[in-house]
Amino acid sequence: MNFVEELKWRGMLHQMMPGTEELFEKGMVTAYVGIDPTADSLHIGHLCGVMMLRHLQQAGHKPLALVGGATGMIGDPSGKSQERNLLNEETLRHNVECIKGQLSRFLDFESDAPNAAELVNNYDWMKEFSFLDFAREIGKCITVNYMMAKDSVKRRLNGEAQDGMSFTEFTYQLLQGYDFLHLYETKNCRLQMGGSDQWGNITTGTELIRRKLGSENEAYALTCPLITKADGKKFGKTEQGNVWLDRNRTTPYQFYQFWLNVGDEEAERYIKIFTSLEHDVIDALIAEHREDPARRILQKRLGEEVTTLVHGRKDYEVALEATNILFGKATKDSLLKLDEQTLLDVFAGVPHFEVSREQAIGTKAVDLLAEHTKCFASKGEMRKLTQGGGVSINKEKLQQFDREITEADLLDGKYILAQQGKKKYFLIIVK
Repeated sequence: MNFVEELKWRGMLHQMMPGTEELFEKGMVTAYVGIDPTADSLHIGHLCGVMMLRHLQQAGHKPLALVGGATGMIGDPSGKSQERNLLNEETLRHNVECIKGQLSRFLDFESDAPNAAELVNNYDWMKEFSFLDFAREIGKCITVNYMMAKDSVKRRLNGEAQDGMSFTEFTYQLLQGYDFLHLYETKNCRLQMGGSDQWGNITTGTELIRRKLGSENEAYALTCPLITKADGKKFGKTEQGNVWLDRNRTTPYQFYQFWLNVGDEEAERYIKIFTSLEHDVIDALIAEHREDPARRILQKRLGEEVTTLVHGRKDYEVALEATNILFGKATKDSLLKLDEQTLLDVFAGVPHFEVSREQAIGTKAVDLLAEHTKCFASKGEMRKLTQGGGVSINKEKLQQFDREITEADLLDGKYILAQQGKKKYFLIIVK
């Protein structure tokens, strides 16, 4: 597999330095992507860079994932209009460990092969580097004029930020540049990759290598486009915020729903970027989808591939079953498989009612649904609908409107799902 050609057809190549393509013709290439550990989870905005590393390894080259334990203490000014909050060492160490676990879903760190992935943390080589030594050995190699010419610096200094830019953030590109120099010398790393907003920082690294080690030392830069939605808005954002890879921040059901609900145009781009499906498979899926967009074949396959990659097959199947509860045929057994958070996610948009345990247990269904709650406008309406087979409790048809509600009717010990007809749901929370 030709790595550069792979990125091109997938729409994942934005810029690359001259000579990059030829570098891959000479043998196995070691390349890295840097990740700021500003949270204890990656979100899907990180996925394009991570997938570049995945495609790199699948093409027979060696990926390095650099988690910025040192640079994360400063914060990258690229694309930011204000200074970031600085994180302490303990928080960063925790974040790094969590991110490493997530990356292992995408990259093979355990293989004995020469191109096994490695996770590196720049805190390991920066923690003993004194300010004076850094200023003498690295600071003298790059001029202030060169650093000031970077777009990320110019934008901040030309009025994007009310308070300008601190010296701390100004040094960020030099620290990132030193990461590249260090990996060049210790890991034979010849290529740094990242999002298009990282071009300035990455090329500072290639310049530092050339000036520090001599012009015969060649290093390269490659970036992917910043992924956006069809309307140009930032990818990966919802009304609730980021879509995280950590199930405790974004449940597998919510994660699957994000991909399931992207538009047709987005689905055609995303399935190339965020899956490892081959060219002919994707072409066939796109052609089939275009014949009948209402079936949402692309979105379903995209959701399956990415959810399985991030959370595993079992969580994907639970997310799929949860989706079918609302929009397909499901049984009480399907409900019982859901954990509490997924249950609440699935029925977040339906009317909720709270009742006491005394109002629910031992109470007739008609009293619970038409008196203690307002699932039905009146007892008469509820009785009539029950007789016509139009009322269900926990996906089971209610045979008698006056049957008693028991403990066995409680999902997760405190929920009852009432249903009127096929699509009208009510979630009763028993306190």
